[in-house]
Amino acid sequence: MEGQIEIQNNKQYSAPSRGCCASINTGQSNPTINQQRCCKLASYNWLEDVGNATQTEGVSIVEVRFKNGRKDFFSHPPEMTLKEGEIVAVEANPGHDIGIVSLIGDVVRLQMKRKNFSSEKDGVKKVFRHARIADIEKWYIALELEDSTMYKTRVIALDLGLKMKINDVEYQGDKTKAIFYYTASERVDFRELIRKLAESFRIRIEMRQIGMRQEAAKLGGIGSCGRELCCSSWMSGFQSVSTNSARIQQLSLNPQKLAGQCGKLKCCLNYEVDDYVDALQKFPDKKVRLKTKKGEAIHLKSDVFKKVMWYAYVDDSTNMMAISTDNVKEIMRLNKQGKLPSELESFAVQKDQTSNVEQNGDNFASFI
Repeated sequence: MEGQIEIQNNKQYSAPSRGCCASINTGQSNPTINQQRCCKLASYNWLEDVGNATQTEGVSIVEVRFKNGRKDFFSHPPEMTLKEGEIVAVEANPGHDIGIVSLIGDVVRLQMKRKNFSSEKDGVKKVFRHARIADIEKWYIALELEDSTMYKTRVIALDLGLKMKINDVEYQGDKTKAIFYYTASERVDFRELIRKLAESFRIRIEMRQIGMRQEAAKLGGIGSCGRELCCSSWMSGFQSVSTNSARIQQLSLNPQKLAGQCGKLKCCLNYEVDDYVDALQKFPDKKVRLKTKKGEAIHLKSDVFKKVMWYAYVDDSTNMMAISTDNVKEIMRLNKQGKLPSELESFAVQKDQTSNVEQNGDNFASFI
């Protein structure tokens, strides 16, 4: 979200998109230029009132966020007091970067454990200082160059005939380096591209390839459900999604309906699959035919949470009957004993679904 921030000498700087709401804070003892409540992929510090257990050997660790939900852990001496939402200058390679403190206190330790981050193995960079006015001004000037840099880079890549898509550009806070995020379906030789970018922008270049899902998370959008994409609003990681999740939930294997805006299977296919798996464990084997004196019946479909299974006679597949799972188990038990019920209709809770749907449609049309 964009806004205007007055920093010094009546200068107005447009707040670029950094996953935060820009606002002017006046009359506060600890002013900040952003609000945490609407930042992208924000984390709620539910251990705010608990002591800082991440402080070890005179060093405290905080989580700092950058563009599009990119976060990292940084250490700072205990005499440096940091609060969530403050802008800080942190160590980068090379130079320094500007970020926003997203988490402090004991919850940082749990966040490090969740992300499998080891301070000894991965190393923890340092927080240099609270961002000065000059740091913030230089940071904002660099961020305003990101869009124009991305568009110009796309033109250069197109002129070179590279089969790649530049998705986003992220400038470092000291304006000495930029990360270029791109997607490509095959291997790309971008050595010539890096040379031209370095000549054009006079900065250090880092090319970072991302997947289709990460691209959707960066760009954002509205899903088929009418809400903001999960990957760009609250999801901090991706899990593999397979068509087996759709089969378990008895969804139609239509690629156009199952694919999200990234072109991959929707992440939400995994949300309820565990509940379906647990519920289906209590269902009888759908491959077993139900035998009656009127004939054998085969399984057509199931309504998992209503605990209903639809069957139809082999010689009359249009006449579908909904039978509860308890009744299906009872019929199977009788069949194992060599007994045949007279008909399935006496066990059905609903008959001939097709005719019911047509009848409901006629009633609705007459009502209109």
